[in-house]
Amino acid sequence: MSPIVLIMPHILLSDSIAVELEAQEPWPQPITLYQPYEVEQILLPDNANCLAVQAFLKMCQLEFEIEPRKNAEFMSPSGCVPFIKCGTKLISEFDSIVTHIENKGISLSNNLDHDAKVDMRAYVSLVNNVFVNAELYICWVDEIVLNSVTKLRHGSVYPWPLNHYLNWQKKREVIKKLSILGWYNKSLDEVFDDVKKCCIALSERLADEEFFFGKEPNELDALVFGHIFTIITTPLPNNELARIVKGYPKLIKLCKHIETSIFLPQAIQNQIINETLEFKN
Repeated sequence: MSPIVLIMPHILLSDSIAVELEAQEPWPQPITLYQPYEVEQILLPDNANCLAVQAFLKMCQLEFEIEPRKNAEFMSPSGCVPFIKCGTKLISEFDSIVTHIENKGISLSNNLDHDAKVDMRAYVSLVNNVFVNAELYICWVDEIVLNSVTKLRHGSVYPWPLNHYLNWQKKREVIKKLSILGWYNKSLDEVFDDVKKCCIALSERLADEEFFFGKEPNELDALVFGHIFTIITTPLPNNELARIVKGYPKLIKLCKHIETSIFLPQAIQNQIINETLEFKN
């Protein structure tokens, strides 16, 4: 018998045991979420991903604290934001964070059957492939946005000439990534067309449901919310991307529903606490 056949069961068993032990470990509360500064630094794609992770954590009813850092991108294990600190572990990017939390025994898609889970993951992949790359293209390839928004914000927290070097370095990294994925040579109109097709697919899948897969939200809802909300609330010299997204009322309705049902209650609660403290003082 091949030694590979003998080894494989032991590897699979050890992986299974590791996941089970991880799930039994107590949650270190609260989780710390690291991201760039929102007001002066964060860019469209990073803001969308950070908001998607925040929405997901809120849907999981997990407490977390946001820790803005000017060098969050360089602190991240993968070089991407956001990333979370869970005990001694650092986990970056939306998909990895979702997987880690599922391994800890908290899942928003446990109620889905196998086919529905496959369907959901396909739409998650679609959002990541289209929205993320479109946002990167608009920020780092479109010359108008690059020169009037991206360079100013991305380099705002660093002194000269470091800010110029980091802008150049980041642009080179993004172009390399988009070139590999076949996005760099697209025209702006082609990018917008891909976004339209993605919005059509998402809108048709959502149909008249409260969330994408029924009456309870899952990671797809969190991810779509992060991107849709950020796109329609981020001012850019060319607002065509926001105009396209606003043309799909079902997606906007989902976005508003998540904002009012998941984000606003906490904001109202914080306001009541602050007003109470002020009254006592």
